[in-house]
Amino acid sequence: MPTATVTTRRSSKRPEERLLDDVDLDLVAALQIAPRTPVNALAEVLDSSASTIARRLGRLRSERLLRVVGRLDWPLITTENPRQVWINCVPGRSAEVARRILELAEVQTLLLTTGKADIYCTVYPLLGTDIFDLLTNRLPGIPGIVSTESQLVLRAHTMGQSWRLHRLDQDQTERLREHAVQVTGERLTSPEQLSDLERSALELMAANGRITAADIARELGVSRSTAYRTSQHLLECGALWPRVEIEPTLLGYPLNALMSLTALPQAIPELLDTLGGHPSARYVSMVAGSSSMIHYGVYRDEEDLARFITHDLGAFAGITGVDTCVGARVLRRHWTERDGVRLGSRLDGFLRRGERD
Repeated sequence: MPTATVTTRRSSKRPEERLLDDVDLDLVAALQIAPRTPVNALAEVLDSSASTIARRLGRLRSERLLRVVGRLDWPLITTENPRQVWINCVPGRSAEVARRILELAEVQTLLLTTGKADIYCTVYPLLGTDIFDLLTNRLPGIPGIVSTESQLVLRAHTMGQSWRLHRLDQDQTERLREHAVQVTGERLTSPEQLSDLERSALELMAANGRITAADIARELGVSRSTAYRTSQHLLECGALWPRVEIEPTLLGYPLNALMSLTALPQAIPELLDTLGGHPSARYVSMVAGSSSMIHYGVYRDEEDLARFITHDLGAFAGITGVDTCVGARVLRRHWTERDGVRLGSRLDGFLRRGERD
């Protein structure tokens, strides 16, 4: 009698993806829609118990897989629009150069890349920064750098906090949107419009996007009602946007790609709208430089990226050139260090930077 052979099918998931199960993924998807949703409401929407959701959220935070932070509005921390910078290094010195670049507080995002450049980073002219000196002296003067190319961001159409893991149904999504921050007030245009209390509250909310009024009151020594009014005002005027920090690799999107697109001028508005709404889009911007636009996206695999290039980009006759860089390693996103899929230290104190410098 023939001997039966039993084969064990290996999981197609990478080891880091298996750190999260379906409950975790649903929780991440919910927080991406409304990061400040209370635990009880999250449990109700996800058809789970509050204790389970609280425990899962606590595990994700303690294992440094997820963090909810606050993105400060540009006029409160910068003097002008950011730059996207492409850097070429002496062969073999990219990692060393990247470590030196991480010392610059102005660098919001940093990737080691392959393609036309060795390193890609986004640079924000923070309060007190001489951006000309940074781009022409401090950054290119780092030992090991051969050349730099910077491009001014003219319009930032899509930002990282808008990228979503699409797992929840329409009813769940609508219920969560009831807890999403709504900007209803007049936007602030400079940090001078902030009171000392608002400035201190913003710093706490930037470090912890889910911080409660009770915790703000305790930290700042004010009443809970004062803390609530202050935090609500800051959210409603758009001074701060809560966002989920988690590496897309954990969610099944391990491939980072940056596409420098050249396009006919009249095609740019439609391209921004279309590519800004693409599921892959993390950062889509119109730039001044050798390119017309930059599309920074995340993809499931090489075939997913190939389809995006040939099908989605190929549908636009207005695109005249595509230059793709692939992210080999993410070292910083939104001023938060990365250690693989785990979150490291975070730079803060931007609101007081101008006072120190």
